[in-house]
Amino acid sequence: MRQTRFAAIALLAALAASSADAMEIKRVISPGGIEAWLVESHANPLIAMRFAFRGGAAQDPRDRQGLAYFVSGMMDEGAGGLDSVAFQERLQSLATRMDFDAGRDVMLGNVQMLTANKDESFELLRLAMSKPRFDADAIERVRGQIIAGLKFDENDPEEVASLAWDRLAFRDHPYGRPIKGTKASIAAITRDDLHGYLRRVFARDKLAITVVGDIDAETLGRALDHVFGALPQRSELAPVADVKPPLGPAREIIEMNVPQSVAQFGHRAFPRKDDDFMAAYILNYIIGGGGFSSRLMEEVREKRGLAYSVHSNLFPYQHGAVFVGNVATQNERVGQSLEVIESELRRLAEEGPSAEELAGAKSYLTGAYALRFESSSSIANQLLWIQIEDLGIDYIDRRNTLIENVSLDDIRRVAKRLIEADRLITTIVGKPVEARPKAAPG
Repeated sequence: MRQTRFAAIALLAALAASSADAMEIKRVISPGGIEAWLVESHANPLIAMRFAFRGGAAQDPRDRQGLAYFVSGMMDEGAGGLDSVAFQERLQSLATRMDFDAGRDVMLGNVQMLTANKDESFELLRLAMSKPRFDADAIERVRGQIIAGLKFDENDPEEVASLAWDRLAFRDHPYGRPIKGTKASIAAITRDDLHGYLRRVFARDKLAITVVGDIDAETLGRALDHVFGALPQRSELAPVADVKPPLGPAREIIEMNVPQSVAQFGHRAFPRKDDDFMAAYILNYIIGGGGFSSRLMEEVREKRGLAYSVHSNLFPYQHGAVFVGNVATQNERVGQSLEVIESELRRLAEEGPSAEELAGAKSYLTGAYALRFESSSSIANQLLWIQIEDLGIDYIDRRNTLIENVSLDDIRRVAKRLIEADRLITTIVGKPVEARPKAAPG
């Protein structure tokens, strides 16, 4: 079964690779000095634009948690002379998609349009950027939607475990606060707060843009000035300190009357610019990022049947990176599942992966990379994150070589450096048995 799955992935990767290899990324500078990366393609009459303002939820004031998230929900709720209903109807009539999302470090924007409607679509985006209405009725409607979502999240074990883990790991740092805010903080946000966030964060000096599709560089340059040219030249971001999450052991149990407990575990990791990040990225695939081919899935699910799923990931946030894993299992099996996870992490730290595991991880990660570039929107998204993480316009050409250059000695050394199996921060939500709390991190 595993060989069949890998063969299918390899075939899809081969089919996608030709388009990825042929992709030309142009750096476009508008007459007004606004930069974007462009992949010009006239195969379909479509244009996809992704953009980001650096800042994100980390710029939320302490007493206005969830402000960036609130702003992201308001950006398509009317602008200029169009109220919310008229704005949405105009987007629909143009077959244009526009949405925004708030991350920890960035505010993300996405617009997809037909080439024939690009001028009107770009005009709607300009209005949203520079003349959002933030009408009272729209504010209250979006506020109600966010609060309803927060109430739903209170009964979601995974969400509760994640929020508790962030609080333990990041403490008073902005990363320790919920991106969506709290019911009290969302209730306190005013129209002035929304405008204030835009004024501080939506500026040209912290803007990254990628465009893919049926548009040439000259036309895009004019569009960039039209859409973003009226924004302030410089942002007014509050400084955000770098943070190094404390090491455990620490374990917090949050009781919830559910038949299955959810646990989140992890600790500090390497920033994106660290020389060992690529080795850590491959190592994470071997640990828990590789689905059924990962160590944790093999040991926890396949061999022992303790959980349906277990996985891990690296999150190299701008001001503090973490390695985080998750497992969901029956209340009676939480303690045993965590013991197996800690034991396997300890073994990986001591012995490192095998040569076969490293070869398999490299094969998948290099072969599947082309699948991230199978549509205009996915290409734009990949290029945007390459910009956000400052990896260079040639990163796509270099990325697989960086993976191939990681040796067995490298990954074994990095396993010792990264993994702290006895110093995990763990949060458990449910009614677990045999999962006693440990001391809080020092």
